Amino acid sequence: MPLVDMPLERLLQYEGRTPRPADFDDYWDRALAEMHALDPEVELTPHRITAPFAECFDLRFTGVGGARIYAKYLRPKGTTGKIPALLQFHGYSGNGGDWADKLHQVARGYAVAVLDCRGQGGRSEDVGGVKGNTLRGHIIRGLDDSPEKLYYRSVYLDTAQLARVVMRFPEVDADRVGATGGSQGGGLTLACAALEPRIKKAAPIYPFLCDYKRVWEMDQAKDAYDELKAYFRLFDPRHEREDDVFTRLGYIDNQFLAPRIRAEVLMATGLMDTVCPPSTQFAAYNRIPGRKNLLIYPDFGHEGLPGSGDKIWEFFADL
Repeated sequence: MPLVDMPLERLLQYEGRTPRPADFDDYWDRALAEMHALDPEVELTPHRITAPFAECFDLRFTGVGGARIYAKYLRPKGTTGKIPALLQFHGYSGNGGDWADKLHQVARGYAVAVLDCRGQGGRSEDVGGVKGNTLRGHIIRGLDDSPEKLYYRSVYLDTAQLARVVMRFPEVDADRVGATGGSQGGGLTLACAALEPRIKKAAPIYPFLCDYKRVWEMDQAKDAYDELKAYFRLFDPRHEREDDVFTRLGYIDNQFLAPRIRAEVLMATGLMDTVCPPSTQFAAYNRIPGRKNLLIYPDFGHEGLPGSGDKIWEFFADL
């Protein structure tokens, strides 16, 4: 078969090119302490959409920096006892999508919460407050400021805060919560499972936000990663700060968060993916310490992966 990246046998051994910051664990321990100290000020407002078996709510909570974060929340009507919950995360620049496409999970007895990422296509606030460049995207936001101002630090914490909020709902069994999403949503699935270790199962689909230096070295800093090229061309055209830039991006690289994951993981990937190259995804997958499995599509890229939805449905069946 043709290759856009390494052969599969090398992918299964690959562990990334991006430098790991020396204080990576302290950085995320401090971030989690900041999140835990927040009063999330949870607000649930009934939504007008009707379904005979479901209750639907606009969910808002306070994230780090004081931003009000929005999510859709659905649960079975007339719930008695504790039920499983599924967290869903969307692709880059999008939002949580329609209510109707979550109802199949509610119909089988699950609560569902779907995050809108701050500052993207949904209803979550982005409070900003960062020095330096914000042109062409979120990966590079905060590179010229303190590492605590990196955009994805806040979004990763929002995923964990959403999990904590949902786990505290009286109808939800905190020991039976899963997470899933594709592309950016796949990266956020990994981050959520890493920062909230009670997540039971995680199903990332071709995860974004992994191994930034590998993306650059493959000349794939385009599409979703285009802002990496924009940053260097505009602010470091001779790459005099290249090591510092990639080390700072290491704080928000899911390959370094992956060792914290305690969930069982099922990852779906296409080996012809030129948006999130396979090696970047495997850099994270290979560092996951626990039970894990792959759905590999040799001839597919960053697109619909036939049958993966059914496999993921089955994966979450025993929540």
